[in-house]
Amino acid sequence: MRRSLLATSAVALLALSACGGDDEPTAAGDGDGGDLTAVTLTLNWVPYGEHAPFYYGVAEGIYEEEGIDLEIRPGSGSGTTVQQVAQSQTDFGWADTPPLLNGITEGMPIKSLGVFLQTGPASVEFFTDQGISDPADLVGKIVAGTPGDAMYATFPAWLELNGVDPDDVEVVNVDPAGKVAALVEGRADAIMGFFHDQGPTIEDLSGKDVDALLYSEWGMNLLGTGLVAHQNTIDDDPELVEAFVRATARSWEAAAEDPDAAAAAMEEGADETPPAEVLRAQLEQSIGLLRLDEAGTPGANTEEQWQETIDLLSQNGALEEPADPATYWESSFSEAG
Repeated sequence: MRRSLLATSAVALLALSACGGDDEPTAAGDGDGGDLTAVTLTLNWVPYGEHAPFYYGVAEGIYEEEGIDLEIRPGSGSGTTVQQVAQSQTDFGWADTPPLLNGITEGMPIKSLGVFLQTGPASVEFFTDQGISDPADLVGKIVAGTPGDAMYATFPAWLELNGVDPDDVEVVNVDPAGKVAALVEGRADAIMGFFHDQGPTIEDLSGKDVDALLYSEWGMNLLGTGLVAHQNTIDDDPELVEAFVRATARSWEAAAEDPDAAAAAMEEGADETPPAEVLRAQLEQSIGLLRLDEAGTPGANTEEQWQETIDLLSQNGALEEPADPATYWESSFSEAG
């Protein structure tokens, strides 16, 4: 699917309903609001549009209604966030699924509480004037990617799935921070990235329209970002976990119903944000990845979704010693169907 990311209109949504180690996790004490429990959430990155629902939930009192005094902390990558959850440096994390799976494989005592971006944002991004409309158009192109991430690992298989010989596409290695510059400066024809985040940013920096080929729209879907908790938190305070998951689902529902208000809440509540137009575009793209027509409630997953991601990663060398979905995902707090 081709898209001009800054110009994308709000996604039409169906009617929403509220979802009815030896290290110990950080203590959840009373906040300043009487009986509120102080809770920390560490994001996967510095705040961008995908995170607006959390700030909106705080501004609208949704977390407070669930007994939570929420502190939102910026992150520095999903891998770091899952480590901080495992080391009890934060109560909850917001992280991408592949780093979560690999962290658990390495022995981290953590689990997913549910993935919200159920249509993964993994994509190949490029300027519209490249004339790329399907994977076959990448033949002879230079595509920048970051070794070690799931997009890079599965890119050859994604090409083959779409009838393209990986040897016919030149891949250049760049660090995560260098991908956007590689495209904007013309050192690459396309980049592997998260279109809902980077696409609007690239359009803002370059003044040019950006399109993307989503892995999910061309036969390969990897679950995206969601909530993560320490196993001790799940075992010792399930009431808090349930309240936090419920508040987060409600916050995403509210943001989907009023993206403008959610974006404004983030601009007010976060220390640093992208430009307003970029933030709004990122949020709208994120809402479109919830897959509410199937999940019904934000963050509600199925075993089939998890198994698909586990299989794709393990078959392409991005996950060692794959296990069953229950090893990675605690389904009792929010399960589809």
